[in-house]
Amino acid sequence: MPSSSSNSNPATTPATTDPHTSNARNQKTQQPPEPIGPLRANSAAWIRGSVFTALFAALFIAFSSITLPIGISPVPITLQTLAIMLAGGFLGAFYGFWSIAIVILLTATGLPLLHGNGGLSLLLGPTGGFLWMFPFCALFIGWVTDLLFRGARSASVLRFVLLTVAIYIGDLLSYIGGVPWLAFKIDASLAKAISVGMTPYVGFDAIKAVIAAMLIVALRPVLTPLRKRSR
Repeated sequence: MPSSSSNSNPATTPATTDPHTSNARNQKTQQPPEPIGPLRANSAAWIRGSVFTALFAALFIAFSSITLPIGISPVPITLQTLAIMLAGGFLGAFYGFWSIAIVILLTATGLPLLHGNGGLSLLLGPTGGFLWMFPFCALFIGWVTDLLFRGARSASVLRFVLLTVAIYIGDLLSYIGGVPWLAFKIDASLAKAISVGMTPYVGFDAIKAVIAAMLIVALRPVLTPLRKRSR
């Protein structure tokens, strides 16, 4: 009898892939896209902020050179507080603070940036308490201004009034450090320091606050939104 032959199918070889090609494909699909757009946008915002910080620092230096001495106080009337108001109002809390703080720190190194004078002797003199408070005045004004203009597209009388009051309060913060330091340096009572270091100036400060509020309300919506959120 003939032997029965088995009809076996030929062996099927499974398809193989190159491991190097597979790994390269997986790595290629797993790599996240590079955030070029956001990085460029953040860099551009930082550059704009730095440029405007330098510009308002220069404005603060220029306005500091405009002084009007008065005989009853060693503290002259200057326009530097107007520059502080504008720095906070236009740049916001972060950049507004640093636009003034940079000038104060450079002055401490000896650079004659404030009405032609500089050095620690100026910052530790009778007006030193005011100078050290100036960056914090800009910080407060910028913080409140950001809140008032957040989401606002048009000017309003109420916003102008609130802004003027906020700017004036921010300016008055300088007296918190300035008046006690003045009393210490001239060896006078706090009441005497208030009479010679604060009373003659609060009226001029109110006028400057109104001027600053008018400029901020008119020009801030036009400027490029370069500010960071208040911190």
